[in-house]
Amino acid sequence: MQLNLQGKVAIITGATQGIGRATAELFAAEGASVVIVARGRERLDAVVAGIGQAGGKALGVQADMSKAEDCARIVPAALAAFGRVDILVNNAGTSNTGAFESVTDATWQSDFDLKLFGAVRLIRQVIPEMRKQGGGRIINITNIGAKQPRAKSMPTTVTRAAGLAMTKALSKEFAPDKILVNTVCIGLIRAGQHETKAAKAGRDVEDIYADMGKEIPLGRVGFAEEVANVIVFLGSDAASYVTGTSINLDGGTSGVL
Repeated sequence: MQLNLQGKVAIITGATQGIGRATAELFAAEGASVVIVARGRERLDAVVAGIGQAGGKALGVQADMSKAEDCARIVPAALAAFGRVDILVNNAGTSNTGAFESVTDATWQSDFDLKLFGAVRLIRQVIPEMRKQGGGRIINITNIGAKQPRAKSMPTTVTRAAGLAMTKALSKEFAPDKILVNTVCIGLIRAGQHETKAAKAGRDVEDIYADMGKEIPLGRVGFAEEVANVIVFLGSDAASYVTGTSINLDGGTSGVL
């Protein structure tokens, strides 16, 4: 399968660990130049250096996706470095959940600012650039709870559901411009937050993953690289007739398509 990513430029937010990092590294390995966005300078520099050592091209932009002024710097930096933007992966976000009555206005607002408005602001900037060059790809990372929310799962399931609605609406609005918009709905994926949880509990993280895997039909927690494979496919020419679609990447957990 030919992905044809040479000469393409991809922006990936939340890109210094987990799914974002794996995605940036895979795009770079397939020939794309990558712009990685995250809040921490030290981790940004480490990922950029690693991609460079592997023969790829990367630019790190330090930004907080919940802040409009930070979002405004990302696309101009990509254009200054690489001259174009072909792919946007909106991956920044955290799993922020709690009992409904315990979730404050401030928590609701911060979740919308990070997960929804951060994506809105970047999409607004990349659309004109993608239109100029005859097309592009936007991939929004959401989760399966957006389709099938559990009790005590807010605000994350609500903000992610908004991401699903935005994906579908944008896919229809920008199809004439050959800008394809899709979402990957993730389930349980290995991540740094689980390692932190294990350390606090004095447990081996593999024991935690084993327990989590008992609730998954495939019997295990997914790897960030498995999510990256799907994201990079959606960003490539191989997915040229895929738009307005959500892909569950959850080992079969979700009860809905």
